[in-house]
Amino acid sequence: MKTQRRWRFLDIFLGCLAATTVARAAAAQDGPPAPQVAFAVPLARRVAQWDEYTGRFEAVQRVEVRPRVSGYIAAIHFTDGAIVAKGDVLFTIDPRPYEIAVEQARADVLRNQAQVQQAAVDFSRAQDLVRTAAVTVRELDQRRATLDVDRAQLMSAEASRRNAELNLEWTRVTAPFAGRISDRKVDAGNLVTGTGDPTLLTTIVTLDPIHFVFEASETDYIRYARLNASGQRPSSRDVPNPVQVRLSDETEWTHMGRMNFVDNEVNAHSGTIRGRAVFDNKDYFFAPGTFGRLRVFGGFMDVLLVPDGSVVSDQARKILFTVGADNKVVAKPVTQGPIALGLRVVVAGLAPDDKVIIGGLANPFVRPGAVVKPTPGEIMPVEAKPDAGAVPARPLEVKAGEVKAGSDAKPAERPATN
Repeated sequence: MKTQRRWRFLDIFLGCLAATTVARAAAAQDGPPAPQVAFAVPLARRVAQWDEYTGRFEAVQRVEVRPRVSGYIAAIHFTDGAIVAKGDVLFTIDPRPYEIAVEQARADVLRNQAQVQQAAVDFSRAQDLVRTAAVTVRELDQRRATLDVDRAQLMSAEASRRNAELNLEWTRVTAPFAGRISDRKVDAGNLVTGTGDPTLLTTIVTLDPIHFVFEASETDYIRYARLNASGQRPSSRDVPNPVQVRLSDETEWTHMGRMNFVDNEVNAHSGTIRGRAVFDNKDYFFAPGTFGRLRVFGGFMDVLLVPDGSVVSDQARKILFTVGADNKVVAKPVTQGPIALGLRVVVAGLAPDDKVIIGGLANPFVRPGAVVKPTPGEIMPVEAKPDAGAVPARPLEVKAGEVKAGSDAKPAERPATN
């Protein structure tokens, strides 16, 4: 009895095992269901192009303060690093030797004035006496020559006096313009030289306005020249085209300036041309020498836009997955550009009618060659805050060097060659 039950249980077990094996084999033959993905054709738009460069701020004016006369520093009248006004006294050189020189020069002037007066009287008297033959014509000529010599000596004495007074004035070293002063390079009591190689006392830089200097590539320069020739973008030599800058710790383009200089030649060694912009700096926030990133309006371009999240990185390449024939996934290497309208610009590698996969990429079965179940989607532009650095949905209006409208896209990275 027990043996029959055992055989019965064994038959049931073997039957279940066979059924399970058949089910697994059938499932293996059918394979997993095709993953669902959303696709859309890329969004074609005309957007503003901004070119970005690395550069640094420079003072509009910078001067090395050096003495014009030699002597010992008697006093220092400023605090290191302070803001100074034009004409502020910075250093006083011991004036006593120069005061003595002024007094001597003034005395020489007085002596020569007396000599001129006496020579004039002698000449006038000789003119009267020559009529009566009391004085010869030769003596008259000698007195005229004496008067001329004394007058010349007076002029020389007056010039020496002015020179002495100027040297005395130069013992007060003043600020040539308003700005921020550096630290003192000498202390009171030091001997400074005003001739030959004058002693460096300190430096002063202006702060408002301030320049931003950068190097643009030869390729960019040629493109700008062609845009100017076609009337699409005025040259920065003729029009103060708008620029924006951000510092190393900033992510948004909140500082607005304008172009005010483009160099007259391309550097043959670096293949770059120097440009310069000017920024207001009323709060003295920017300091000369500070590095930053500058972007300048570079015209408009017709581009294809896709969601930034749909761009897949494959080592050094950027790839977009598209839906091809028979609903198979096709990988397309692309060249990406900046962000515009909240979307990624595709510079090359994508056709306007490509079906770009924009949803379902997280599924591990979505890979090149896999069959997918596509559903149509739509790529929509994203409006950004005006200061967030996104290109506005409507084209920018460029007129008389001004860029008007919303915000602008993050430009393509362009390393500057120095």
